[in-house]
Amino acid sequence: MRTSGTPSTYRPSSQARNLHWLLTNLVEEVPGLHSVAVVSSDGLLLLSSDPGRHTEERAGNSEGPKGSSADLATIVSGIGSLTLGAAKLMDGGGIKQTMVAMAEGSLFVTAISDGSLLGVHATPDCDMSVVAYHMALFVGRAGHVLTPELRSELRQSMENAQ
Repeated sequence: MRTSGTPSTYRPSSQARNLHWLLTNLVEEVPGLHSVAVVSSDGLLLLSSDPGRHTEERAGNSEGPKGSSADLATIVSGIGSLTLGAAKLMDGGGIKQTMVAMAEGSLFVTAISDGSLLGVHATPDCDMSVVAYHMALFVGRAGHVLTPELRSELRQSMENAQ
């Protein structure tokens, strides 16, 4: 699965390549997306639309969260925890999707079957139904392959990218 810990010799598995392809497809197919992140159930960034970008490189970018996709992952993880707690208190069952509408954009968080989360930061004029539909497609296609081994591989590749 992995050759060594250095970025120059890392070879992703076919499952990892497939997930990267699904994420790229999501970003290319849906107009108005600023950034996308897949976050593990313990809050770690697994996959993003801008891997390897550091906080310093994006600090001046007003189109996304201040900083890297790791910032989006932090926000997604926090919203996931908050909504999960609310659902438990209200006996509402599992969380399917959370949407936050802001004056300058929208944030969507969708649960993936293993407890991971898919987060999308979009423009204020995005078509919310199109974003939600494509997120559901991603989750349906990616959810069954996010095994513990693949999550570990994705974490390692994100660390290597930075």
